[in-house]
Amino acid sequence: MEALFRKTQLGGISMTAQEMTIRDPQTPPADSTTKRIFIGPNGLRAGWRLLIFMAIVMAMSTVARMIVKRFFPDALDPAQLTPMRIIVPDLLVCFILAVAAWTMSKIEGRSLGQYGLPRSETLGKNFRVGLLIGLLATSSTVLAIFALHGVRFISAAIHGTAILTAAAAWGLAFLLSGLAEEFLFRGYAQFTLTTGMGFWPSAFLLSSLFGLVHATNGGEAVLGDLSVVSFGLLLCLFLRRTGNLWCAVGFHLGYDWGQTFLYGVPNSGLLPSQNLLNASFSGPRWLTGGTVGPEASIFCPIVLAIVAIVFSLKYRDARYRPLSAPSAS
Repeated sequence: MEALFRKTQLGGISMTAQEMTIRDPQTPPADSTTKRIFIGPNGLRAGWRLLIFMAIVMAMSTVARMIVKRFFPDALDPAQLTPMRIIVPDLLVCFILAVAAWTMSKIEGRSLGQYGLPRSETLGKNFRVGLLIGLLATSSTVLAIFALHGVRFISAAIHGTAILTAAAAWGLAFLLSGLAEEFLFRGYAQFTLTTGMGFWPSAFLLSSLFGLVHATNGGEAVLGDLSVVSFGLLLCLFLRRTGNLWCAVGFHLGYDWGQTFLYGVPNSGLLPSQNLLNASFSGPRWLTGGTVGPEASIFCPIVLAIVAIVFSLKYRDARYRPLSAPSAS
């Protein structure tokens, strides 16, 4: 055996330990078709990440819809707009979005705050600025209609302590509505699509979807739908210039609270209840918005354009810079 071993060495056919190790199966080449479909420069492509997020949201929403229908049937009544009709479903939506975003943050190795709602700025300066702008915007639209005799206000619909209760209920309702809608359309989706196709292409796409969703309210008109798209783009501007969604959430709260509770005008074609004032419209549809409400008035996009110009002059820097996704291993 020893002689045979020496002969093997002399023959040059001895093998090292590394050569004797069984190698792993050959990995696909870096430019394989499969890899190009799923993996981009920033890791898993934005479209696939968004699909995973939406799959989680849709699966949980199906269960949530069954819960609401079983235990809160009045919350699904389309006849009238009440705080409870907004609070119950939007509270569930916020929970669903939080779970979906948390799941994606673990997959992507990110913090939840990177998707647009940093906890350190909760109800902070940006939120308060947005709240004030929203109240001023809805007031300007309603007062412009009032100045042209398109609306008049009747005696208060509620009195006494009921005013404070209703104001707080509507405030909670539209805070939840703002959190749900802003994060759904301008939170994770905007963040993810921006890494794949850029900010403004993503903003136009998601704002168009925002308008389509509001069109399902049943009372919307074409001008109202266009105004909703304008709202979406304005809220994207807030996100772009402030760096997070808190200004947009505040604006959403201020605008809807003002038109629904304070002035008692229709909101996307839905008549409010438990509102402070009762509004009665008269005049052409282009002025009043008809049954849709002031958002279908010609003054709504004009006011939104003015808000966009003033805000752009005040907030000049683009602070929204989503980080690149972690590189794929």
